[in-house]
Amino acid sequence: MNKIALSVEKLTKIYKSNKKNSTSQKALNDLSFEVKQGEVFGLLGPNGAGKTTFLSILAGTVIKTEGKVNVWGFDLDQNPRQVRASIGIVPQEVNLDAFFSPRKLLELQAGLYGIPSKDRITDIILKMVALEKQANSYSRSLSGGMKRRLLIAKAMVHQPPILVLDEPTAGVDVELRKNLWENVKALNKEGVTIILTTHYLFEAQEMCDRIAIINKGNLVALDTTQKLLDRIQTKKIIFKVSKITNKNLTLNGVQFSYDNDNTISTLYEKNSHKFDDIVGVIKDNDIQILDISTEDSDLEDVFVQLTNN
Repeated sequence: MNKIALSVEKLTKIYKSNKKNSTSQKALNDLSFEVKQGEVFGLLGPNGAGKTTFLSILAGTVIKTEGKVNVWGFDLDQNPRQVRASIGIVPQEVNLDAFFSPRKLLELQAGLYGIPSKDRITDIILKMVALEKQANSYSRSLSGGMKRRLLIAKAMVHQPPILVLDEPTAGVDVELRKNLWENVKALNKEGVTIILTTHYLFEAQEMCDRIAIINKGNLVALDTTQKLLDRIQTKKIIFKVSKITNKNLTLNGVQFSYDNDNTISTLYEKNSHKFDDIVGVIKDNDIQILDISTEDSDLEDVFVQLTNN
């Protein structure tokens, strides 16, 4: 049985507008979920959903209103220092001193955590994030992807068992994004629990074992990535044909559309029809099929459906 790395129970945060005005805004509303040790856990939601508030509570920069947070066996209220020591948070913004080298930045960060020189693993961390060759270069000379990896390295100096990545690939190109995820996967293989927030839903679909979706401070979904995808039953099949001889194809429960004289698109519920039934309708109308492609629902479809409701 996996150990629970992070548990959240009825977490609530209410922001009051001002002292004179009694109006308030509930940023988190009875939020409850658990993150298992060793998994990659996605925390998704639209802007204003409460993700930043939650991460700020973990970081200690925002005080929760109600509820319990337990990190690696430590209660946030009773053992705040142990909670901070158990988490490494990688911020969305690049906040590096331009005139420090990666090695000096990691050494400084380790000193801030009170880690004795003999216990520091600066060289190991630099190697883990593939920055050993740039260890003594100025941070200002690093590429965007290298700076992102250096942020991860800073968050790892105290060897936390949990790493929180807040929009880690925002503004980076495809190649840098790929390299960054390779580093994250390597850390996860070493046993580090990863909590990820991202607006790139295809990344969450590829990377995460489980996903929580929050909207307006409420938890609207929590499941494995595959089970979330299974919630959307709509399937699309696209037929490339030699020529459409009949644009009035019918089959109960199937929506036919004609993009041009050589393309037929069908939309239907996965459990309502078999693939052969739809192919049969097309063949029965003497339409020659040249190619077939399918489109299953992705995490974006699930996200839109849940957050719109």
